[in-house]
Amino acid sequence: MKKVDKKVADAYFKTRTTMISIFLFIGFLVSFGVVTFAEFFSQFMFMGVQFHYYMASQGAVIIFIILLFLNAILNDRVDKKYGIDNDENVRISGGKTVDH
Repeated sequence: MKKVDKKVADAYFKTRTTMISIFLFIGFLVSFGVVTFAEFFSQFMFMGVQFHYYMASQGAVIIFIILLFLNAILNDRVDKKYGIDNDENVRISGGKTVDH
């Protein structure tokens, strides 16, 4: 495998770390933010139920699933941006794994 420049590797790591932090923050807001402000959200109705109840029962799970798909899509784009190609890595290594 080819060596990666340290600046490129650092930029890649920073981008991935930033993305993880953003997704964790959104997940935290969805799971705990709605509970914290449940009284405020109870005045809104969504699909025939109070909004805080919907978010606790189904909304948070749906948002987490959307975040998983979004994370996979964005990670593929970041990998392509920084020249990381899994198929090329498999081709170069001949499908063998190397113990470091």
